[in-house]
Amino acid sequence: MTSKDSIPFLDLITPHRDLENELLAVFRQALSTGTFIGGPMVQQFENAFAAFCETSHCVGVGSGTDALRFALIAAGVQPGDVVVTVPNTFIATTEAISQAGALPEFVDVDERTYNMDPEKLGEYLANCKTGNDGSVVSRRSGRRVTAIVPVHLYGQMANMDPIMDLAQRYNLLVIEDACQAHGAEYFSARSGAWKKAGSMGQAAAFSFYPGKNLGACGEAGAVTTNNVDIAQKVRMLRDHGQAKKYYHDIEGYNGRLDAIQSGVLHAKLPYLPKWNRQRCERAGRYRQLLMGQSGLKLPCDVPGFRPVYHLYVLCTDEREDLMAHLKSAGIATGIHYPIPLHLQEAYRSHGYSPGSFPVSEKTAAEVVSLPMFPHLTDEQQLRIATEILRFISEKPVLAQARSSIEVGRVERTAP
Repeated sequence: MTSKDSIPFLDLITPHRDLENELLAVFRQALSTGTFIGGPMVQQFENAFAAFCETSHCVGVGSGTDALRFALIAAGVQPGDVVVTVPNTFIATTEAISQAGALPEFVDVDERTYNMDPEKLGEYLANCKTGNDGSVVSRRSGRRVTAIVPVHLYGQMANMDPIMDLAQRYNLLVIEDACQAHGAEYFSARSGAWKKAGSMGQAAAFSFYPGKNLGACGEAGAVTTNNVDIAQKVRMLRDHGQAKKYYHDIEGYNGRLDAIQSGVLHAKLPYLPKWNRQRCERAGRYRQLLMGQSGLKLPCDVPGFRPVYHLYVLCTDEREDLMAHLKSAGIATGIHYPIPLHLQEAYRSHGYSPGSFPVSEKTAAEVVSLPMFPHLTDEQQLRIATEILRFISEKPVLAQARSSIEVGRVERTAP
């Protein structure tokens, strides 16, 4: 199998080649004006992305991790607080919580969507104590619970209505981790309308890492919010706590969004709806080709959700063998994510153990991500599906061969 024949997991070359002239114009503008930090290109993108997300404000920052950390701090999360999230996500979610001075605690995910399970969240909150001041206090840590971070994983929004209802009942903040969900939508019965990712909580965090549905040519992120005070606080936090130059109301960070990355994102943003539609078409094609196959769990089509398929993730208990088969056929795959956060070495001191969150643990052991990008072709998808079906049809033969090998080993080692 030659590299020319191989199918990549992600294609970052074709869209940049298609937009080469527009992207080069961004660099030329920065070079001709000398504006590399702040300035019109940053403001232009912030305005456009706020409109895209249907929010009042967007504040560009250095990364998705910056975005979530700044959003938590700006919304009022204090050092020592507890922030509730899920273990089935990338570690940046919990890094941001910890770096805001808070403690992440977990609830399990829904086995259909792999996102936060509102029933598990309700059970967690019902098990909390009530502090003397009426606050919610975690029985696990004895700390005050102040916020919930639902993660819109793989490009599908979490079930936000019941999460927002619980937050309102317990007086908690909701900060969306929308780093994989640019343009995803959710039908909110609370408002009777479709709502965009990043528009439902007090604030939301987006990442524009190059592989995202909307990706920069480097690191970049943004906070969206409808709260003017949160937006203003994030603007200060990203720029050393300055209300204006050299006047520091608070200690902040160096977390600004570069002008060139802003220009790149602004050039790409008009194409995002088309790219998202193409991802949805690719997802539909996968479903058509793989539907009904024994041992494969495909992404659920849940009414009231409009995902944008940042990733196309299926589950199988034959993951390693399937990935090896696809690799031998020149097809790249990925795992998102192989170890749930509560079992990561980084969180050993938090005291969680295997079995704490069974759905997340089962998911982590079975998920495999197939190639997914807007320019994935019908021919490539047919090849991918053909190899998956070949693997499934050959499984009994492979199992019999492995069994024969094991029997042979036992016979050779028998006394």
